Amino acid sequence: MPTKIIFILSLCCAIALQWGCRKEEVFDMNSSLEFSLDTLRFDTVFTELGSSTRFFKVYNNSDLSIKISNIQLANGSNSLFRLNVDGISGNTAQDVEINGNDSIYIFIEVTIDPDAPLSVSPYIVDDLVRFETNGNTQEVRLEAWGQNANYIPSRFSRGQFSFLSCDFGEVVWDDPKPYVIYGVLFVDSCTLTLPPGQKVYVHGGIARNGDLVFNDGLMIFLENGKLNVKGTSTDPVTIQGDRLEEEFRDISGQWSGIRFSVGSTGNLIEHAIIKNSVVGTFVDSAASLTINNSQIFNTSGPGIFGSHASIDVTNSLIHTNGTFSAQFSYGGNYSLTYCTLANFLNNNEALQLTNFRCADALCQSGIPNGLTCRVKNSIIYGSGSDEISMVDIFNGDEPDMFNYNFENCIVRTDELTDMENFPNFYDNCDPCENVQEFNAILFESIDERDFHLDSLSIAESMAAPIPGIPIDLEFNFRDVSTPDLGCYEYQE
Repeated sequence: MPTKIIFILSLCCAIALQWGCRKEEVFDMNSSLEFSLDTLRFDTVFTELGSSTRFFKVYNNSDLSIKISNIQLANGSNSLFRLNVDGISGNTAQDVEINGNDSIYIFIEVTIDPDAPLSVSPYIVDDLVRFETNGNTQEVRLEAWGQNANYIPSRFSRGQFSFLSCDFGEVVWDDPKPYVIYGVLFVDSCTLTLPPGQKVYVHGGIARNGDLVFNDGLMIFLENGKLNVKGTSTDPVTIQGDRLEEEFRDISGQWSGIRFSVGSTGNLIEHAIIKNSVVGTFVDSAASLTINNSQIFNTSGPGIFGSHASIDVTNSLIHTNGTFSAQFSYGGNYSLTYCTLANFLNNNEALQLTNFRCADALCQSGIPNGLTCRVKNSIIYGSGSDEISMVDIFNGDEPDMFNYNFENCIVRTDELTDMENFPNFYDNCDPCENVQEFNAILFESIDERDFHLDSLSIAESMAAPIPGIPIDLEFNFRDVSTPDLGCYEYQE
């Protein structure tokens, strides 16, 4: 056999033997990854169509190799970001190996057109790069800013606490560009005024500050802070989450809400739309709030919450709430006039009244506080057989501590009037119509959440005229002698 052939055969055998004896690579099955950062920010507001690319590193600090079973963008194909894993493009990558004590690069690109509709190019564009390794999930957050806006306090304040103060003066948010609140904003020694047509977007989500984990996106008015919302019927003020894509339109709980802390008085919300929060408005002890001609809806909790507070609501619509439409607890002074509380598809009532707060975790004892509530010309209705819940810690023995009165209202009650509850409820609800039929002719369309009155609505002509309130939520004049119940006057 020629020498050349013998050499080739010998070489092939050697390679085969070496391949057959090669050890299978051992992967670390316990360690996790480490990253060069926890949030990758594209710190430029795009003012024209453009792209930007940034990167971060993924470290394997183990002596053994690690296999990442999956890397992907949380928003998948809907993401405005694009992924490149160590030189390989694609929004997902599987079985990515990192040698022991080595690292790889993750490149991220985003292309934004700030002139596109907000549903396509929102103010804050965010996503997550999700890593699945050894059964564990780790994430790096991505943040970019698509539209030019007033970011309060800045574009880098997610999960941070900031303060707005003006030496007991007034700050007016009247810039034509909208305002985007990023983080938790405390207002103190200052009146914040929102003029007609202003739009305020709040960036929510779960945030971490040190060991504290909380719902982000919150406006808090301290004792010397005040909110003055001055919308009009044609130019209402809108306060909502910043996710404006169509699929987020009806999603509740996107941001925390508006809170008026202990002692914050003189707050006014006029012609406003507040939506998609956890709680619409939270009014704490000795704080006060007046709401006129406004809508609060798509909340994961109550639309309006008051605790030992003073709240006056007129010509307003509260609907599609995760719990109560209005929850007034631990006493206080409350008034609902020409209001529609529409509470459907949850297990709570439209209106709850209590005159105590729990003194222990199991609520085996309570701390009382007197309650006064006046409801006039209003609709309190929903899908439950009881849409009013009332709990009097004194069980009627101290009537001045649980003082309520309903006049010219449509309500829905059943067990509320049982002997062990409030059998004399209708002595204080006069005249009232108890509508037990779920399919009663009342609203234009419950399914479409259109709470204008139907042409045959039983709420028509049931109200009593109230001096000083000649119009409804939409600035339509009410009938002078026989107006309609609720926030809307029927229009032919």
